[in-house]
This record gives sequence, structure tokens and C-alpha cells, in this order.
Amino acid sequence: MYTGYRSDPAIEFTWALILASARHVVTESNSVRSGGWQQTVGTDLRGKTLGVLGLGNVGSQVARIGTAFGMKLIAWSQNMTPESAKAAGAILVSKDQLFDRADILTIHLVLSSRTRGLVGAAELERMKPTAWLISASRGQIVEEQALVGVLKNKQIAGAAIDVFDVEPLPPNHPFRTLDNVLATPHVGYGTQGLYKAFFEDTVSNIRKWLDTH
Repeated sequence: MYTGYRSDPAIEFTWALILASARHVVTESNSVRSGGWQQTVGTDLRGKTLGVLGLGNVGSQVARIGTAFGMKLIAWSQNMTPESAKAAGAILVSKDQLFDRADILTIHLVLSSRTRGLVGAAELERMKPTAWLISASRGQIVEEQALVGVLKNKQIAGAAIDVFDVEPLPPNHPFRTLDNVLATPHVGYGTQGLYKAFFEDTVSNIRKWLDTH
């Protein structure tokens, strides 16, 4: 048996991570709480390039929202065609071009033998020093130690991460302390509406089972 699912929470949360990263929302909020004031200068999204790794149910909707901010859309995945990219308002590029050109690079792939470790040191080192990586799909798609390395060396501007190799994240993990990381505890799917669907469908499944046994 299974429950229903919808992608809206993940789509919305991806944009929460993107916007919080571009405008340093956590840093500025913490500054106010500690008695300070403005600490950073935000990044405009209009005119910037949104790179989408995977244009499925989530990635295609994330891409479309990017157009509302006036962003340029590029995309790549192993099976993507120019037609499927165009349908989401994006331009299909090569994998190397995706990492070279993206100002915001967001990952929306299913974890499989083909995608595990798909984003490694070679890909991350191609990114602009001003670029942000957004990871709210599956932790194992990105080689975690490679990401820690480029973040420690300030080779990219930062990363917003909701998924990890080990969850809960170990207490001494670098993602808990690096100042260019926005880390959240795998809550991209966790909304009241989706939990309501999970629980109601589970009760319905139990009732159906009881009715037939």
C-alpha cells in the first residue's frame, strides 16, 4: 500500500532556499536577534542564470518560477531533449556548460545508480565563485566531501542544503558550522497539507485491509 504525494511543498521550499541564499536571510535575521544590523548585500536574481539539473515534476516547476524573477533558464540531465527543456522554458546545455554558466544551480533528480555521485569535485570546481548550489533532492547525488572542500576554500559563494548522506546530520559535521552553508533538516516535503494526505491515506489503507481480512 502507498499514500498520495504532491510536489508542491518541495517546489516551494526550493525557492525558499534560493531566496534565502540570495538575500542572506538567516545571517541578517541572526544579526538583528543579536543586537546588530545589516551585515551583507544581497544578490539580484533578475538577469541571472538558473541552472536546473533535472526537469521532472519538481525541476520543471522550479524552472518556470525562475521566469517570474526574470532569470535565464538552462538545464541538463542524462535523458533530457531540447524539446523537453523548451517545454519548461529552458535551454538544454551540456553538463559542463550547466556548471560553468549557472549563478544558481538547483538539483532535482531521483537517486539511482546513474545519479549517485553525479555531482563531484570536477563539476563543483567548474562553478563560478559567485554561484550557489541548492540541494533539496537526495544527498547522495552530490559527493559530500567534494562539496565541503569547495565551500571551505570559498570556491563557490555557498550552498543551501536540505538533504545529506547521513541523517540526522552528525553533530560535528562541517555543514553545521561553515558560514557559507544554509542547512535545513530534510524538511522540503514537510507541510501540514502533505502530512494530512499521508496520514489520511494511511488510515484509509488500514481500513481497506481490515475490510478484506
